[in-house]
Amino acid sequence: MLTDITLGQYYPGNSVIHRLDPRTKILAVLFFMVMVFVANSPLSYGILIAFIAISAMIARLPAGLLLKSIKPLWFIIILTMVVHFFMDPGKVIWHWQFLNITEEGIIMGVKMSVRLVLLLLISSLMTFTTSPIVLTDGIESLLRPFKRIGVPAHELAMMMTIALRFIPTLLEETDRIMKAQMSRGADFSSGNMVKRAKSLLPILIPLFISSFRRADELALAMEARCYHGGEGRTRMHELSYGKPDGITAVIMVLLFAVLAFMRWGMAA
Repeated sequence: MLTDITLGQYYPGNSVIHRLDPRTKILAVLFFMVMVFVANSPLSYGILIAFIAISAMIARLPAGLLLKSIKPLWFIIILTMVVHFFMDPGKVIWHWQFLNITEEGIIMGVKMSVRLVLLLLISSLMTFTTSPIVLTDGIESLLRPFKRIGVPAHELAMMMTIALRFIPTLLEETDRIMKAQMSRGADFSSGNMVKRAKSLLPILIPLFISSFRRADELALAMEARCYHGGEGRTRMHELSYGKPDGITAVIMVLLFAVLAFMRWGMAA
């Protein structure tokens, strides 16, 4: 299961999406998140799914890799759907004792689940096509205007990127510890929820120790290289917008206009 978590992983490539400026991709993802909540019909959701599928094809990402990013959170997606089925008021279409499934609940449950899937897919698409270092530069550049009000842009960007970078590493470490504990007879797959939670304690303690050790090693390595934050730092490759970034911005605006018209223009 741990190997199914793909968040924070980079899939090397040289497609036009890989070469886009990271600021363009970050802003496009934020804009897409807004569009996910603007969309409210099956056709509009279909357009957003088609947009992600075409983007993945252009980026030459394997379809299985992108769908794999949904797998670790399928339980939350299903739970969200079921909660809406039973909790939302409306026209009752099924009743058993105190449980009611409403027509409005089914619609809202499916809608929220699709939105979660779309958010997961677009976030994974960005991390698959953007290396952690480039992503750091993009986040720092976007946060730079806020430095005037005291926001530590470089430090925030560095922390976010290190967190993303170490997600796969910590997952590998967790998998290694689990296998070591299982070889000693530990059982993580049987028993009720309380028993399973208790069985995770032998994993958490060595995982915390390993994480602190890695953080200490990283800090020592950064100090050994005279790292001193973002002040006065230069870069080998400066960020710059190009023609593909402009085309991407136009596509995103047009996509938003189409979805906004489908929601508010057609209803008028």
